[in-house]
Amino acid sequence: MCYKFPHFFYFCMLQKNFYMTTTAFNLFLGIMSLIALFVFVALYFVKAGYGIFRTASWGAAISNKLAWVLMEAPVFLVMCFMWMHSDRRFEPAILAFFLFFQIHYFQRAFIFPLLLKGKSKMPLAIMSMGILFNLLNGYMQGEWIFYLAPGTMYQSEWFTSPWFIIGTLLFFTGMLINWHSDYVIRHLRKPGDTRHYLPQKGMYRYVTSANYFGEIVEWAGWAILTCSLSGMVFLWWTIANLVPRANAIWWRYREEFGDAVGERKRVFPFLY
Repeated sequence: MCYKFPHFFYFCMLQKNFYMTTTAFNLFLGIMSLIALFVFVALYFVKAGYGIFRTASWGAAISNKLAWVLMEAPVFLVMCFMWMHSDRRFEPAILAFFLFFQIHYFQRAFIFPLLLKGKSKMPLAIMSMGILFNLLNGYMQGEWIFYLAPGTMYQSEWFTSPWFIIGTLLFFTGMLINWHSDYVIRHLRKPGDTRHYLPQKGMYRYVTSANYFGEIVEWAGWAILTCSLSGMVFLWWTIANLVPRANAIWWRYREEFGDAVGERKRVFPFLY
């Protein structure tokens, strides 16, 4: 058994034995949820120092493009490794979950960084925290789907369940909103322009952080389509990380653009 944190992840990978007891796994989920609560509160007081909030106080930094690859690739690789060593890897629903998850992270790790413009940098501290979370989250999702989920769960009839249908619609809707919002952000400036602009296309007509809204919707879909506590914890982490940052961006835009922000909310249209 592999259940002594922080050694479980290391030993599980070496031994190709990913099983935790259900009790140990639920404890792991509980700890992750409590840490997310701390992160949620802390980020309302401390702005994570990347993007428009990067300052020298965050220390050494590397190319934004390289940092995104190094930060996001680990979860893609962890899921590949865990899927390959699962006896359930070719069950249709399990394979669908794997492909859905990997579509997101392939784009995030290997396509999104290449699309970034400019010469901005990301602090190594931020990148390192991202790597740690992605490793833990990859294990958290893979452990449940590939190993701990009951054998009677995720059978072929899962494809016709409300959980899968509604969750899948939300997942890909959120993904498309996220991708389109990133596209809008990338095309705000012309080459050589360093000014800031208020994004106004797509979902940016309703919120100032449309890309974050899309990602939250996407992982809400994931939690529903897998009907899993691990998916819910991932959704909670997404909210804990992105909602406070969306609040900081909203205030930044209010300072820069004033009344031009209008009635736009922070991240949830018409709500917050």
